[in-house]
Amino acid sequence: MTKTPETDRTAPDGAESPARRRSPRARDQILAAINAAAIEVFARDGVTGASTQAIAECAGLSKQQLHYYIDSKDNLYRQILQDVIDDWINVFGFSDEAYGPRKVLSDYIRRKLIFSFEQPRRSRIFAMEMMRGAPVLRTMLTTSKRRTDQAVAVIRNWIELGLMEPVDPLLLLFNTWAITQFFAEHTEQILYFTEQPELDAAARERIIAQSIAFILRGAGIR
Repeated sequence: MTKTPETDRTAPDGAESPARRRSPRARDQILAAINAAAIEVFARDGVTGASTQAIAECAGLSKQQLHYYIDSKDNLYRQILQDVIDDWINVFGFSDEAYGPRKVLSDYIRRKLIFSFEQPRRSRIFAMEMMRGAPVLRTMLTTSKRRTDQAVAVIRNWIELGLMEPVDPLLLLFNTWAITQFFAEHTEQILYFTEQPELDAAARERIIAQSIAFILRGAGIR
């Protein structure tokens, strides 16, 4: 969690805090650098292995400077997880039920894969948190659970309307998450086997198209 300007007044006696010396724009740039550095360090080392010293160095700050802008490593980690959840909720997209399963699921799979391609480190942080038992995430998933329950209800309605096979709605979502998350968590493996230095636009579009076709076909979507 980043500090407000008021909490930046914790500089030593006779010293002026960095936030008070810099313009609001410069402060925003520093906060963005801290956020990017924290994502890199948490994705690489995990929350238990990460240190504020490593985050500070990655952000181009001293450890003392870093602590003018954040309360603690744990609060910074919590904020990054909350940002990931908020972004995933925004791409969930099952409120457009009337468009039918083909369009809604296709659009969702595309958005989820694009997030994996463009934000792999943030996806890895989420996955690492889940693998350690989700001690932080458990207190943050209420909205995500509600949106998932809504999606399950939408899928069940599509099944009742005969628009898709009678699959288990929750398992369909789990399988969708597994496929889309793979491309965030296993980038190096993908590049090794495809013998590519990176996934270019054509490769990404091919992955999106095949993933959509695979999931829709498995769900028997007409």
